[in-house]
Amino acid sequence: MPVHLIPTFRDALTAADRPLVGMWVCTGSPLVAEICAGSGLDWLLVDMEHSPNGLESVLAQLQAVAGYAVTPVVRVATGDVVTIKQVLDLGAQNLLVPMVSSAAEAEAVVAAVRYPPRGRRGVGSALSRSARWNRVDGYFERADDHVSLLVQVETVEGVAAAGAIAAVDGVDGVFVGPSDLAASMGLLGRQTHPDVVAAVHRTFDAVRAAGKPVGVNAFDADLARSYLDAGASFVLVGADVTLLARGSEELAERLAPGAGQ
Repeated sequence: MPVHLIPTFRDALTAADRPLVGMWVCTGSPLVAEICAGSGLDWLLVDMEHSPNGLESVLAQLQAVAGYAVTPVVRVATGDVVTIKQVLDLGAQNLLVPMVSSAAEAEAVVAAVRYPPRGRRGVGSALSRSARWNRVDGYFERADDHVSLLVQVETVEGVAAAGAIAAVDGVDGVFVGPSDLAASMGLLGRQTHPDVVAAVHRTFDAVRAAGKPVGVNAFDADLARSYLDAGASFVLVGADVTLLARGSEELAERLAPGAGQ
């Protein structure tokens, strides 16, 4: 029986009449991912770069959220062609690749998500969830339609090249990472510094001029709103781990002050 894959993040951006709001999913827990999937947010970012996620846990989270009206995006730890191939074969349709600082790096990532002759993705759909074990009709011919690629700009060099990065065919959007950008600018831990915010805005302008959507990470609600007002098409505004950390601290402060000290 033929199987139809869900729309991609690119499709969701195109169809939306407002910016898409999402959150990080970093615990590695499919149960937590499912709880977040039912929150009413538009998208979830399952993180493999700074979180305890491997192939098995990413697969379990993709399965856990599949029944919800939310779009999952997986951030791989690296743009390595093998890593990308494995995550795509798991059935991830939306990838975010970190630390892309030039058009050449963006082109290499695009090649990693495309089958030959347009790219370098290894062929194994008969064995994998990506094509539902060959139950998706015409998967090879339409594979590019089933995959959405975001690249992350988070260095001084990336900001300077943002327009060229966004213009690469196959890049569906650019996501700005202010934390690493601040570090790259010599302002470690100061992602709300005016110079960092200004660099984010320059990236917005360059990406939008290239005709691509731009997004940003902003845990501070007021800053997130300002970035939305500046033209961000998608934002991340929180994380499962930070919500749990701050929420449990708030409970302790209200009901058990001084405990554990």
